Amino acid sequence: MTAFTISTDNTITAFSAFEVDRLARVENIEGSFSSEKELAKLSAAWPLARFAEVWNEFAGVVPFDDLKPVKKFTDRKTAVARIWCAIQALTPEPPRPAAPAAPKPAKATKQATAPDATPTARQGSKKAIVLDLLRRPEGATLDDIMSATGWLAHSVRGFISGAITKKMGLAVESFKRADGERAYRTTAK
Repeated sequence: MTAFTISTDNTITAFSAFEVDRLARVENIEGSFSSEKELAKLSAAWPLARFAEVWNEFAGVVPFDDLKPVKKFTDRKTAVARIWCAIQALTPEPPRPAAPAAPKPAKATKQATAPDATPTARQGSKKAIVLDLLRRPEGATLDDIMSATGWLAHSVRGFISGAITKKMGLAVESFKRADGERAYRTTAK
């Protein structure tokens, strides 16, 4: 657990569990804390302006490069929470044992398909059923595909757009039949 101290000149210092004995030797300590709750208790009597002073002591300094100075905080709770969150960058990380890096397994590569190869679907699948309907000379209406697959209209349109056109690379033609119904069929791209 990390312990923090704050001095009378608003300097915050972090101590690891191994350095706790150094806490007693630090001069000008106003108090120490190791949680956001303890910081709130320690700062309960501070004027609100002091929170901005504490913040501005470390804002813009390494490792707080991304923090901007502030003029004031809206309330005590926000100030404590933001300061606590920011000083977590001071916590020393315990040394980690060096583990040998395991070699990553090689990724499987896909075989390239011939550019003139006709995309196929698994026999009996809904994709195969829709492709068979779309390959007919008269094409297939939305109702034909819906009754064959059990899908709703928006699912059929999405399937044609995504799976057939984009993924499989087939061109789908939309046309009106002689009877006035809209139909879809595949065309050569």
